[in-house]
Amino acid sequence: MQFPNDDNGQLLTEIAAEGVDLTIPQHIDFFILFEKKDQAQSFMKAISEDELAPKTELQQCKDTGVWEVITTVTMVPEHTLLGQTEQYIESIANSHEGYGDGWGLMA
Repeated sequence: MQFPNDDNGQLLTEIAAEGVDLTIPQHIDFFILFEKKDQAQSFMKAISEDELAPKTELQQCKDTGVWEVITTVTMVPEHTLLGQTEQYIESIANSHEGYGDGWGLMA
């Protein structure tokens, strides 16, 4: 498979090289960071009500104290769709003082 030469394309290339079938739906984790727990919880409430991403998990980094919300979306990991989904989730996070920290998938 060929992917564009950008961060998402590089990650997709690595995942495909590991033998993951990128033509079927996968559970994609989007990582959103917050300085304060209440901001993270506010984002979790907003994104949990969205049909796109009903599953979220909150954890705090032991080293930095930053709060991380992992939002899981089940989708076919197509390059353009991944970028659009990432932007959509980040737009919601931005309104809660959060920012995106990439995505990943466990296959």
